[in-house]
Amino acid sequence: MMSRNAETSHRFPAESSLATKLPFAFARDQQVLLEDGRLIVGPAVTQLGLREAQRRLGLVPDVDVQETDQAGFETALARIYNAGETDADTGTDPELLFDLEDSAANARQRDLLDDPGDAPVIQLVNRLLKRAVLNGASDLHVEPHEHGLRVRMRIDGFLQEVMDRPDVPVKRIVSRLKVMAGLDIAETRLPQDGRIPLTLGGRMIDTRVSSLPGHYGERIVLRILDRSAGLMPLTDLGLTRTQQTLLKRLSALPNGIILATGPTGAGKTTTLYSLLQLADRAERNIVTVEDPIEYDLPGISQSQINADIGMTFAAGLRATLRQDPDVILVGEIRDPETASVATQAALTGHLVFSSLHANSSIGAIVRLRDLGLDNFLIAATLRGVIAQRLLRKLCPDCRRPHQPTEDEADLFRRHGIAVPDVLYEPFGCDTCGGSGHSGRIGIFEMIEVGETLRAAIDRGATETEMKTHALGVSETLFGQGLTAAAAGTSSLTETLRVVGDVA
Repeated sequence: MMSRNAETSHRFPAESSLATKLPFAFARDQQVLLEDGRLIVGPAVTQLGLREAQRRLGLVPDVDVQETDQAGFETALARIYNAGETDADTGTDPELLFDLEDSAANARQRDLLDDPGDAPVIQLVNRLLKRAVLNGASDLHVEPHEHGLRVRMRIDGFLQEVMDRPDVPVKRIVSRLKVMAGLDIAETRLPQDGRIPLTLGGRMIDTRVSSLPGHYGERIVLRILDRSAGLMPLTDLGLTRTQQTLLKRLSALPNGIILATGPTGAGKTTTLYSLLQLADRAERNIVTVEDPIEYDLPGISQSQINADIGMTFAAGLRATLRQDPDVILVGEIRDPETASVATQAALTGHLVFSSLHANSSIGAIVRLRDLGLDNFLIAATLRGVIAQRLLRKLCPDCRRPHQPTEDEADLFRRHGIAVPDVLYEPFGCDTCGGSGHSGRIGIFEMIEVGETLRAAIDRGATETEMKTHALGVSETLFGQGLTAAAAGTSSLTETLRVVGDVA
């Protein structure tokens, strides 16, 4: 056996042509690779692997033998066995490779390329998943239709077509995804839900899978969650300095309920996680009840909802109250029972973070009433509400300036914001892929429930009345969107699309 350093080279008998690669699973398990006239070995290379490599190489001299560490071997493995992915359907970094996690906690991870019998289908699914993750897509849609299969991914809130081909085996692709998600491939008449835990270059990717029967086959939608993504600091969310100060004050409260509201995909969970970062984890016991667990939070106990066995938000919340918590995060308040338990938790001295579907910060109070909570309970427990939306940011390389029209200027005046000298619109370039946008930023409408608003809630005031007590015109979501447009971060068109002129 050769001595192995992090990066060393040796000589080994070899053939002049090394076109034939070792089988993928063999190369991975025995830690031997053949590439372009050289042999690459990992730190756990076996005698079996070396003998097989020597047998394939023959007796022609002068072949490099490169020894590398585990990270270097995995990078080389990914590069060599994805070398053929250069077609238009790929668009990914060939050095990144997906692994499919085994269900057993101590089992070795399996790879999507392991099954040579279905290699074309597996590789196609593999490329689609990689492309979605590497492009930062939140969802991947696999849609059978009359003439074949269309695949789209949602990036920055917009669906973009990845593939639309008539020559792919639709049923086999759908079946492959269902097998990966642990779904019943024989059942094609009923909707099903599952999950695919993956890793990509060390990143933990959790994919939630939903199947829906359709006229031309089952439609599959995958929600992609990067569980190992770093949590965003408050400064990166798009918060103003005043809003950051308010959030820090709310997160330091000893009890009460703090809500994040907005439509699906507005970033509510990201905001709640950022709030948890403000809590002192050394002195406070923080417990979460989520569906799904989107990020791994060090020092925090996280529990997964499973409604099929009775682990609902309400049941999970009740159980956390017996865990001596100081701070509780409830993924969503979606029914009267969860709302009632959350209120009782706040009344008994706990700080509760949660999300709620409502169109505005004041609308959250109306929604709590709709869920059956009495006005005096809402007034006694609610401490603050954050309503948010996500605006697409303009690409700084190609945004185009223009003078505000009279109608545009009037929008700023009505909301008490100075009319900017110039506004920007998207154009499109190679940097942003022709979309004119690059990434997204949050806009926030925040209220702190003080004495005046608390009294209005207690007496059953209308939404309009409460709004006059809690928010200035420029503090609304639309006012914040106008501020982003005036700063050149986003466009006025994007603000009107996402928020609308609601003043």
